[in-house]
Amino acid sequence: MAPDLRRAVEHAGYYPALVADVVAVALGGEEARAHLVHQETTFDGEEVRRHVTVVVLTPSRLVVAHADDGTDLVAEGSGSPRAHAAAASTEAVPLQQVRSVLLSHVVQRPDLYRAGDPAAELTVTIGWGSVQRLDLEPASCADPQCDADHGYSGSLSSDDVVLRVSAAADGADAVARALRFAAALSAATSTGPGPGPA
Repeated sequence: MAPDLRRAVEHAGYYPALVADVVAVALGGEEARAHLVHQETTFDGEEVRRHVTVVVLTPSRLVVAHADDGTDLVAEGSGSPRAHAAAASTEAVPLQQVRSVLLSHVVQRPDLYRAGDPAAELTVTIGWGSVQRLDLEPASCADPQCDADHGYSGSLSSDDVVLRVSAAADGADAVARALRFAAALSAATSTGPGPGPA
C-alpha cells in the first residue's frame, strides 16, 4: 500500500492494521492514485460507535472499504461478552460503472466568498447503482379544492457512499483533502468510452 494511504489510515486511528489489510487485499497490488479516509463517531442512544470509510481511486477501479464496531462476541453459554468485534467489508467497482459523483459545498458568508476560498463543509456522494433509494410523496394537482387521489410522485437516487467532511469537526485540511479526491474521481469518471465505429 502507498505510504501516504497507509499514513492516512493510521491517522484515522480506527484499528489501522485491520483496515490497512482489508484495503490492501481489495487493491490487489493496483496503484492508488487518490484516496479519501474518513473516520466518524456516531452516538446511538447510550452507545458510542466508531467507523471508518476508505475510498481509493486506482487506474481502473474505485475501491471502497468500510470498518465499524460489530456486535460483541458472547462466550458460549455464559451470556456475558467475551470480546469486542469489528466488521470490515470492501467493494471494488470498475470506473465505467460509477454513475455519479455529487459534491455539496457549504460556505460561510457567501457574500464575502472569493475564488479559491475553502468550503466550511463538503459532502461527497458517489453512486454506482448498488444501493438505490426511492423517495415517494403524494402527488397533487394545481386545484386547491381537489381531493382526488393523484397517486404518488417520487425520485430514484443512487448514493452508495456518502461522506460528509466539515472544517469544524474534521479540520480545514480534511475538507481540502476531500475536495482533491473528489476532483480526481470526477476527472477519472469523465472520460467515457470513445465513439463506436461509424
